[in-house]
Amino acid sequence: MRRRISLLVVATTSAVVVSFVVPLCLLVDTLAEDRAMAAADQEARNVAILVAGLNGDPQLAELVADIDSRGRPTTGVLTPDGHQLGGGPGLAGDPEVQRALDGEAFTVVDEKGGRVLVPVLVEDGTAVVRTSVTPQDLRSGVRGAWAGIIGLGVGLLALAVAVAWQLGRRISEPLREVAATAHRLREGDLQARAVVSGPGETQELARALNGLAERTGELLVSERAAVGDLSHRLRTPVTALRLDAEAVTDPELGERLQHHIAGLQRAIDAIVREARRPVRTDLSPSCEARAAVAHRLSFWQPLAEDQARALGVSLPHEELRVPLAAEDLGDLVDVLVDNVFAHTPEGTALRVELGREGDQAVITVSDSGPGWPSRPRRQRPGSTGVGLDIALRTATGCGGTLSTGVSAAGGAQVW
Repeated sequence: MRRRISLLVVATTSAVVVSFVVPLCLLVDTLAEDRAMAAADQEARNVAILVAGLNGDPQLAELVADIDSRGRPTTGVLTPDGHQLGGGPGLAGDPEVQRALDGEAFTVVDEKGGRVLVPVLVEDGTAVVRTSVTPQDLRSGVRGAWAGIIGLGVGLLALAVAVAWQLGRRISEPLREVAATAHRLREGDLQARAVVSGPGETQELARALNGLAERTGELLVSERAAVGDLSHRLRTPVTALRLDAEAVTDPELGERLQHHIAGLQRAIDAIVREARRPVRTDLSPSCEARAAVAHRLSFWQPLAEDQARALGVSLPHEELRVPLAAEDLGDLVDVLVDNVFAHTPEGTALRVELGREGDQAVITVSDSGPGWPSRPRRQRPGSTGVGLDIALRTATGCGGTLSTGVSAAGGAQVW
């Protein structure tokens, strides 16, 4: 924005400056020419007065020579008898002088310079006074004046750019601060608030953003409270179900009911845990994947040793951040590892690998078991049978994917 404002001001100021500088330069050129020709005309008329008053006087030649020797312009006199007094090119054969001999006084300005010719009627005929100025005389002082005018125009343009830059800064800086606050909110900092400053429109934008942040926080807190209240309400009927299941006389039916109730209880506990998660993790969650995966595998290691399972682990040496909360990544690892424990015999080896492929983190869980079943099999007690569905939702929820295949050992593989 600052650059665009500066460019707009430069374009506008340039048009204004040029519209004044060009005519002013032309005016200076005309004034210099008029000044030089006015000086030549004045000198020609003064000499004409001398010629008219001292015609035939020997002192006339000395006076004309003295006037001509003073410098520019150059003045010469052609007497009626054809003699030339003063300096300058020859007068006798000059067509302009011949024209003046007919009694016409005139001025000529061309590429050779400027000339003023004045005829003087005396007793024995007509004398002609010619005063000449060079092209340099006609342009005397013009370059300096042009340099001053152009310099003034450039100075005005630079001043306009400086003022426009400061003006753009006063407008853009508050907007940048509001944008920075918006980025902080996007990253999960619900306490971020924009400073209300700058132009009126920017202040209104900052107030609107602050109001949106406050409303977002209120909605998230309200949602958490509602979900938490719902989960706590569900625990009461679950407890009643467990008591009723204990009163069932059929042992097999009672055990099956207890397993189902345990699964329902775990689902409710997950809802409660999700409801108690800090609000900041809802907006832009992220975590360091290596630490999160290592933490969950340390939980499964004792159980693997108890079942004589070889648990292989491969983690990267560098940090690997992913756009997923640590709790959600831990749940994803738990689901995939638990799937191996649920569907393979004890003693089946498994391996968990975490690596990077391009800009993606890849988690691979493979085992050496019998592989994927050709038909649905009976789930172990307490298993819900929707582990891969949960893993799929978690992966796709942060922009990832989930795929299954056959491991190198012939078992199942999920990545």
